Amino acid sequence: MNDLRTYFDNNTKRIIHKWEHYFEIYDRHFNSYRNKEITILEIGVFQGGSLQMWKNYFGPKAKIYGIDIDPKCKEYEEENIKIFIGSQSDKNFLADLKTKIPRVDILIDDGGHTMNQINTSFLELFDHVKEDGIYAVEDLHTCYWIDYGGGYKRKGTFNEFSKNIIDSLNAWHSRQSFFKPDNYTKSVHSIHFYDSVTVIEKRQMHPPVSLSSGVLIGDPFAEWKRGPVEKVVRKLGRTLNTILAWLRLPSIPKI
Repeated sequence: MNDLRTYFDNNTKRIIHKWEHYFEIYDRHFNSYRNKEITILEIGVFQGGSLQMWKNYFGPKAKIYGIDIDPKCKEYEEENIKIFIGSQSDKNFLADLKTKIPRVDILIDDGGHTMNQINTSFLELFDHVKEDGIYAVEDLHTCYWIDYGGGYKRKGTFNEFSKNIIDSLNAWHSRQSFFKPDNYTKSVHSIHFYDSVTVIEKRQMHPPVSLSSGVLIGDPFAEWKRGPVEKVVRKLGRTLNTILAWLRLPSIPKI
């Protein structure tokens, strides 16, 4: 059992509501930030219990900020915890927030959970997370709830959007002119999908470098050094696969 779960189980302060499996996810990704001078931003304050939990977990050097649309949440401020009142789907509010708080080491979105709220917050705040920071989104089961703007394979859900980041991670290897490295290629180290949670770990990324060592045995490329007929067939196969790729259809077997 990790320290977050221990705190939760013995909590006698303000209420905290979390799914049981979240504690393992938190500790896996957040543990290395403990007892350091870091900045935490949590979207969604409720009654302030989770902000107190983060304060206990990360230690006295952490500066913790919260966002909530309910003005009553201001009452939950305390030492090292400051709360801003506004909507996470209000771009102007988020833009102003970025002028008032330092860049963030860890951002946790536990706000309203609608697709508009999640997507707007991510697009506005992702770049405000430090280049070696973490952006975590909770309760993404709402991506499958119609009344939250969700639905299975529905365009516009955060889960469908974040799946595209997988492509961005691999864009260095693209051989298609229309698919090139983007901001996520250059700033995302990894993306982790869990039940209802997505964790994006940032890092300044550079084109990958292929390395090899040891003694080469034989000719691994011998299969490509074949006669003229085989070369023509292989070229035809490549042409067909290029067309199929453009149409986003499955490829034919390698020739």
